Formats: sequence, structure tokens, C-alpha cells
Amino acid sequence: MKKLAVILSLTLAGFSATAQSGYDAVLQQIETNSATLSALRKQTEVQQLGNRTGIYLANPEVEFNYLWGNPAAIGNRTDINIKQSFDFPTAYAYRGKIAGLQNENAELLYKAERLNLLLAAKRICIDLIYHNALAEEYAARLQNALRMAEAYQYKLNAGETNVLENNKAQLNLAALKTESARIETERAALLAELKTLNGGRKIDFSDNVYPPHTLPADFETWYAQAEAQTPMLQYVSGQIEIERQQVKLNRALGLPKFSAGYMSEKVVGEHFQGITAGISLPLWENKNRVKQTKAAVEASQSALEDAKNQFCNRLQTLYQKAVALQQNALTAMQSLTAYGNEPLLKKALDAGEISLLNYLLEIEFYYDAMNRALEIECDFELTVAELQAVEL
Repeated sequence: MKKLAVILSLTLAGFSATAQSGYDAVLQQIETNSATLSALRKQTEVQQLGNRTGIYLANPEVEFNYLWGNPAAIGNRTDINIKQSFDFPTAYAYRGKIAGLQNENAELLYKAERLNLLLAAKRICIDLIYHNALAEEYAARLQNALRMAEAYQYKLNAGETNVLENNKAQLNLAALKTESARIETERAALLAELKTLNGGRKIDFSDNVYPPHTLPADFETWYAQAEAQTPMLQYVSGQIEIERQQVKLNRALGLPKFSAGYMSEKVVGEHFQGITAGISLPLWENKNRVKQTKAAVEASQSALEDAKNQFCNRLQTLYQKAVALQQNALTAMQSLTAYGNEPLLKKALDAGEISLLNYLLEIEFYYDAMNRALEIECDFELTVAELQAVEL
């Protein structure tokens, strides 16, 4: 009952307190040690370097010719030609801007993957808290069942009870031992998952009470902030801006290209040298590229609107679910505190007012209610984790 009071007080206080996280230390360890995030970071850096490749002037061309004369009397000829080609100047500005936007989007993709990994780790922590609380609860139940089994075995040996009653006590103990062992197996598996996410380093996590939370009072105001923080929505917005800049780049590439250079020609007794200039008229090469990129902008804008609608609907559903689960959790814990009959049942059994069978049936109602209350708390915490994932 003391434990119930503690859980209830935390639950009641938590929803009016500033949101805190009991998972921060674990998530910070995982972010530091995760081999997955380390690999993703390196891949992002490689991609960002790739985005800055190929956006500068084309390589200069140097040409050297040495021609033998025939007949020999006319002598040999030497030509040197140095030439630099370049697009219309504004094209380089657009290429640089596009590369910068692509690097920002690459970073957003990394942030999205990081968020997914940390959310997976947080879910495991939530499940661990549930199993830790369940393990503590079953430890108390097991201790009570063990005392009861020993007492009935003593009574049987003294001839104060029958085999049927003793068997019920022993079967009750065996069932609780089996369930406790299952819970420990689940806890070990969850800790192993955390270890994997933490780059193979062991994490000890023994919390059995969830940290307090504050649900936003106004969903629309909170959603506007969440939408602005979401990496994938920012990524789609970034793609639209990239494609807009690509439209401008393709227009610039539709303008003439130029070349300039130096040329030297030497023959016997003569030397010619000077500058060269050329122009390339893009009549066919870039046909329909501007139309294509304009269509891509429109497609991305539609995709962004669809993504925003899906994101809003999903968060609104999670918010409504969280509100309902919050109330259910409070009701369940308050009911257990007010109407829990565990101490009364034990006194009635010891006084011989009820049979062992009646005791076991009645106490099972209490145990089921406690299990359900812990499940509701876990569901609420998982829902809030999804709802607040953008804040990780």
C-alpha cells in the first residue's frame, strides 16, 4: 500500500510539474557509444563532401603540339594552347547554394535517424521500468506465497489441514515462481537490447517509477512547435528549396557558355601568339530541364502538404490517446489505493474466516488490478514518448 501511495503521488504531481526525463543519462550514453550513429555520422560527412564536389570551374585544358615538317627545309612547328571553359557566372552561385542546402538536408537525415534510434532506446527503458516494477511486485507476492506454502506444509504435517489445501498453496507458489522467472527473462532481454544500442557496453537500469510529464494544455500551439522541430518535415521543405534553386540553375545553364585562353604557334622564322575566346550556344542540350525541375517543385510541395497532414493527424491521435490513458492511470491507482483488500484478506485467512481457495480467488482480483494499472502506466508512457519524440 505504501508503494501504491508513492506511485499515485508521483502520478498526480507529475502532470502539473515541468516535464523531466529519467532516461536522459541512458540516452546520452547511447548517443555517445552507438556504433550505428557513429557510422551514420561518417556517412553524412562523406555525403556532404560529395555535395561540394563538381560545383566549381571545369579543369583548364593545356594542349601541346610538335609537328615535323616535310620536306625538312620548312622546319618544325610548335603549338601551345591553354584554354579555360566556364558556364554563365550565375550558375556557380546557384551550384554553391544547392550544395549548402543539400548538406543541411544530409544533416537533417542524420538527425531523423538519431531520433529513431533514441526513441527505440527510450521505448526499451519504458518497458524496463514496467518490468522492474512488475518484478518488485512479484517479489512481494512470491514472499507472501512462500510463507503461506511453508505454513500449510507445517499444518499438513501437524494434521491441522488436508492435502488439498496444501496443494493449493504449493501450486500458487509454483505459479508465482514461473511468472517471476518469465519477468526476469524479459528484463534480461531488454537490458541486452540496450547493450546492443550502446555499442556493446553494458547499461544498468533499475528504475521502477516513471518520471513525471506535462501534457500540453493546447494541442494546436504545441503542434506548431513540434512541426517546426521535425527533421523529416524540415527535410522535405529543404528539398523544395533545393529544387527551386535547381530551376534557377537550369535557367543559367540555358545561357551561353564561354571559353578563354592563350595560344602560341611557332614555325621557322615566325612566331604567332595571342588570346583565344569562344562561345557555346546551348540550343538543344538543356531542353525541357527547366520544365522538369518546375514539375519536381510542384510534386515536392504536394508531398510536403501530405506529410504535414499525416504528421498532424498522427500526433493528434497520440495526444487524445495520452489524455485518455492519463485519466485511466489515475483512476486505476486511486482505486487500488482506496479499495485494495490485500491486508484484510490476509487477516481473514489467518483468522479462519475464509478458506484458502477464497483467499486465492480474492487476492487474484487485486493482483489483476495491479497488473492492469502497471500496464496502463506503461502504455501512457509509450504514447507520451511517441508524442514528444521530436524533443529527443
